[in-house]
Amino acid sequence: MVGQRLMSILKNHPWFDVTAVAASRRSAGKKLGSLTIYSVEDDIDIISKECSFVFSAIDADRDLIKKIEQAYAGKGLPVVSNNSAHRWTPDVPMIIPEVNPQHLDIIPRQRKNRGWTTGLIVVKPNCSLQSYVPLLNAWKNFNPKKVIVSTYQAISGAGKMFETWGDMVDNVIPYIDGEEEKSEKEPLKILGQMSKIKNGKFILENKIKISTNCIRVPVTDGHMAAINAQFAKKVTKEQLIKALRNFKNPIADLGLPSAPEPFITYFEEVDRPQTRLDRDLHEGMGISVGRLREDSVLGWKCVALSHNTIRGAAGGSVLTAELLVKKGYIS
Repeated sequence: MVGQRLMSILKNHPWFDVTAVAASRRSAGKKLGSLTIYSVEDDIDIISKECSFVFSAIDADRDLIKKIEQAYAGKGLPVVSNNSAHRWTPDVPMIIPEVNPQHLDIIPRQRKNRGWTTGLIVVKPNCSLQSYVPLLNAWKNFNPKKVIVSTYQAISGAGKMFETWGDMVDNVIPYIDGEEEKSEKEPLKILGQMSKIKNGKFILENKIKISTNCIRVPVTDGHMAAINAQFAKKVTKEQLIKALRNFKNPIADLGLPSAPEPFITYFEEVDRPQTRLDRDLHEGMGISVGRLREDSVLGWKCVALSHNTIRGAAGGSVLTAELLVKKGYIS
């Protein structure tokens, strides 16, 4: 499903042209439009001659994904990955472009560690956290301490449609395998720091504690999050909203084609954001927030929304690739 989204987004992209498509061995030799599908494992030499970089969206065993992505990077190709296999590899940055673009500075060390000259691996985080991590980043000056997040996640996050997943019709499933662990831990790497003292490894954010509940709900696309947050500093509703609306986007001046403007949109209406109304904000790349109000337990609470297969997957990968071009890592 992510691969299909990538093809759709790249069809009219002003910078990138799709020159090769690769899939499993059983799909090799078939046609996708005018392109003949390669084997993602067997045709690396051919692909490396036809492409400047690759997007990776592979449904396979984690160890196999690691092997494949490292093989492409070893052939000199930058790899922009949707997969989770390398998210906790110490020298691989996990990027939300508007939140931690500075983490790309680890790439020279990654190349040195592996003997690569032009190859690299960059990953995007799990789709479940795209709506609330940008908020925590925008509110970092208020020192968020404790955060409880309940995500209400679309069926496309599981690569499903209603036609093939009858159990989701008129139903809610309160468990998504592995999702809560990812949703609690990955933000700590994204919001973490780099230090030369630690040999270029990321120092995880240790001042925020995050607890999540991840629930599958019967909508096609769009992950909603209900967020309760406690801050170390005293803060007002006006200050929190102002921080969202005046967020200083570190990539705003780079002219990236997929970058939304603004990145974060705050709705005053009491019934927004809504999944069907707002998931396609800025072509699915915008983050929408609403219902910011006082919470009697932690202090503040709100609702946020992101498009899981665009911002949270394919579109986020394309934006990351655009950032890599601007930073000189993709030529």
